[in-house]
Amino acid sequence: MTHQVHAFEPPDRFVAGTVGTPGDRTFFLQARGGGRVVSVALEKVQVSLLAEKLEELLAEAHRRFGVDLPVLAAGADPDNDPLDTPVDEEFRVGTLGLAFDVDTATVIIEAIAAGEGEQELIGDDDDADDEAEEPDDDLDRLRVRLTPEATRAFIDRARRVLSAGRPPCPLCGQPLDPRGHLCPRHNGYHR
Repeated sequence: MTHQVHAFEPPDRFVAGTVGTPGDRTFFLQARGGGRVVSVALEKVQVSLLAEKLEELLAEAHRRFGVDLPVLAAGADPDNDPLDTPVDEEFRVGTLGLAFDVDTATVIIEAIAAGEGEQELIGDDDDADDEAEEPDDDLDRLRVRLTPEATRAFIDRARRVLSAGRPPCPLCGQPLDPRGHLCPRHNGYHR
């Protein structure tokens, strides 16, 4: 089976965004460039970890290779535009990969589709030895190459998108619904 690699090196726009209301949102990574738009769905925790790990990657590139760390200018206009429509999910992300290319001083982000056999690989140790190739070799991918400035803008927007959801419960940290929630710290009483 053939797989597609959606490469944007560099994209005109690369953002994290959502569709839906808080509590019922679907998270997407969306890349636009060359007259095409690719949207891939992922979990909220993946967006959070991606922003965190990109921040660490920039700090490590600065420490090891002397790459200038960009800062967002106070007067700069952040990208608050919605996702480009229509938002057609190409695939659901299973694995995210990050790298820093020293030669071009760019960050490479690769989102790899979740494989159909991933659940089987996790629980089936006997078949794991029989696998000659990695499970993601035949999976669709979204590959994006960003400058450190574009990476910083992506991190900033991802954090704004994450914080735009439901506020956390001050006791347990779980998201609060408008109707309240069953707080485990209150032995199941509504809060």
